[in-house]
Amino acid sequence: MQTSDLLIQLMLYVFLPLWGIAGFVDWCCHRATRIEHTSGLKESLVHSLMGIQMAIPILLCLLFQVNVLIMLICLLAWLAHELVAHYDVHYAAPRRHISIWEMHAHNYLATLPLFMLLLIIVINFPVFVQLVTLDWQGQFQFQRMPYAHGGDSYLLYYLGFMLLVCVLPYLEENLRCLRVYLQQRAAA
Repeated sequence: MQTSDLLIQLMLYVFLPLWGIAGFVDWCCHRATRIEHTSGLKESLVHSLMGIQMAIPILLCLLFQVNVLIMLICLLAWLAHELVAHYDVHYAAPRRHISIWEMHAHNYLATLPLFMLLLIIVINFPVFVQLVTLDWQGQFQFQRMPYAHGGDSYLLYYLGFMLLVCVLPYLEENLRCLRVYLQQRAAA
């Protein structure tokens, strides 16, 4: 097995699931601090935005061959995620308690995307060289992967896993925060 194949397996079966588990732990911390009554809907929507910011490059790398376009999207999504994550903590810290568990979850939620981005760069180093040398000709199309990373069923299982540990919990958080927001607005 080639080193690049091992690194892809590391991302598929360790880093991506860990990122989902860290997101679930983070959601549990939000629930424990009753986010709907503290930092509220605004912070909850920021959490969903950060999930979407990472979901886009993850799906692109699972479905398409990494070229300059995909790598550029990955870099920009990671940078945007970092900026929004900084804003999230800046907004939430004065409004609610951020526990040690939540801080640890944030560590994983911030570092795992960086590690995965760096591994994508290492695995696709010639593409990275094309990116930084502005050799972008013919590199701005979406080309489907000729094979499925992790096998034919990996994507379905991973999406199901993320639905259970991240999408549904954060959707519940959004709805809980929206309900309290609307109640407070109606009472005002």
